[in-house]
Amino acid sequence: MTAPCISILLPVRNGARTLPVALASLRHQSLTDFEVLVLDDGCDDGSAELARALGDPRIRVHSDGMRRGLAARLNEGARLARGEFIARMDADDICLPRRLELQLAFLRAHPEVDLVGSRAAVFRADGEVLGLLPFVAAHEDLCARPWHTIPLPHPTWMGRRAWFLRHPYRLPEVLRAEDQELLVRASTSSRYACLPEVLLAYRLGAPDLRKSLTARRSQLLAQVRLLAARGKWAQVLLAIACGMLKSGRDVAAAALRRSGYRVRRDDAQLDPGTRKALADALEGRA
Repeated sequence: MTAPCISILLPVRNGARTLPVALASLRHQSLTDFEVLVLDDGCDDGSAELARALGDPRIRVHSDGMRRGLAARLNEGARLARGEFIARMDADDICLPRRLELQLAFLRAHPEVDLVGSRAAVFRADGEVLGLLPFVAAHEDLCARPWHTIPLPHPTWMGRRAWFLRHPYRLPEVLRAEDQELLVRASTSSRYACLPEVLLAYRLGAPDLRKSLTARRSQLLAQVRLLAARGKWAQVLLAIACGMLKSGRDVAAAALRRSGYRVRRDDAQLDPGTRKALADALEGRA
C-alpha cells in the first residue's frame, strides 16, 4: 500500500463512549491522505471493535490485549507509523475539518519547525463550549517559561515522524505530564509553533483532584530534573514555587467543586464559522 502523508496516533483506554465521534471528526477532514493508528491500551469495552466496524481502510487498530500506558503506546505508534508526519489526538477530543490541511501546509512551508499545535476550544460532555485554552504562537514565547508550562496542547500536535523517533516519550511514564516533559526536554534542540486557528476541541472531564495532583507532581519532578541538569537553578526554584501554587489552586477548586483547568473565557466568542464547524463535529457530521 502507498504510504500516507500523515499518521494520526490515537491511543484509547476504554473510550467507547467518545471514540466514534472522535473518529468521525477525522473521517470528515478536508485532507484525506492519512492513516489513523488506534492504539488499544488494554480496552475491555469494545473500543477496538467499534473502530474496526467502521470499515475504513485508513483506520488501523493495533491491539495486543495489554495495558502498557500512554507513553509506551505513543512510542509504539511512532514506530508503526507510515507517514512522513505524525499528528496526535485523544479518543475524547474532536478535530475541526481543516486541522490536518492547515497544519501540514504550515510544516511544509516552515521546514525549520519540528512540531506545530493549534488553538483549542474547551467543551463539556454536554457540548457546552467554555472558551479557549491559552495561546502562544512562536517558539521563543512558547518556551519562555519552562518552569511554568509550555502552552502547546498535546492533542493538537503535528510534527515530523523523524522528530518523534528522535525524541521519544520518557519511560517510565511521566504520569499525566508526559507531554510537558517531552516539550521541555526537546526544547533546546527543536522548534515549536502554534497556529492561531481553532482546529481542535478539548473535552473537559469531571474535576478529579487526585489526577490533578498527580499531574502537578509529575510535571514538577520532570521540570526540576531537566532544569537542574542544565544548571538553571533560579528556574528550578521558580518551578517549585509555581508547582506549589498550582497544587494549592487545584485543592481550592476541588473544595468549591470547580475545575482548576485554565480556560480563557474572554476568548469564548468564537467566529460563527468555527462555532458551526464545532457543533457539526460534536454531532458527528461533516
